Amino acid sequence: MPNAYMMVSQSVKSNTVDTTYLTLQQLKVYTGDYMMYANFYARDSASAFGIGSYSAEKDTVTEHVIYSAQDSVKDDTARTYKLFIEQQKDSGYKQVIPDMGTQTQKIILTEVYKAVGTPAKSPVDGVWQESKTYYVKGKDTTKYNTKQFKAYYAGYYLWGHTFSDSARKNHTGMGYGKFVMNGDNKLTESCLVSSYYRLRGQDNVINIEMNGPDEYTQTINYPNNEKSVETYTRLK
Repeated sequence: MPNAYMMVSQSVKSNTVDTTYLTLQQLKVYTGDYMMYANFYARDSASAFGIGSYSAEKDTVTEHVIYSAQDSVKDDTARTYKLFIEQQKDSGYKQVIPDMGTQTQKIILTEVYKAVGTPAKSPVDGVWQESKTYYVKGKDTTKYNTKQFKAYYAGYYLWGHTFSDSARKNHTGMGYGKFVMNGDNKLTESCLVSSYYRLRGQDNVINIEMNGPDEYTQTINYPNNEKSVETYTRLK
């Protein structure tokens, strides 16, 4: 399973619904131990992401989700899903979750993915949780309290976060795309999809400082001499 996969289609079926989505933009990454997905539905500007560990045996993948969010709803309760996997000829796969929903409304969720990953390796490969973030503008430093996860694998990256506004309403944001390492301490992220329109189609050069194998700090320097600094800890 370890690879990066782009969604081709998603089908939702129950006793009241039978719908197939072809325009939901979703990337899903399986590393050696963890999986993460992030998606964006342009028609209503809805975004979501989820993260957790997984195990695989024959044609069944068991995902143990530890955190997910969609728009104004976040969920940090542990949940387990069994996915029945059918490999596709293009190295992608079809997954079926037959028992989503509630006791009174069973939902069958079917998703088809194509493999898009590359053999590229990097020191930041894996899944990470943000531990500290701040923004520097002149002599002012602003700390941010967000819940953010990020994954790098097979030449792709994705991230998702949640935060509360001044009215204590929750919000979800996400983004994904390709990345390449430029030496040992710099990488370029090329954003393909994001809930933030200013990021779409943009390349970001990021300075990376590895604080040992399980922590790194990324710094983005902007043309106006401002910068953002984020520190991440590896999930393991």
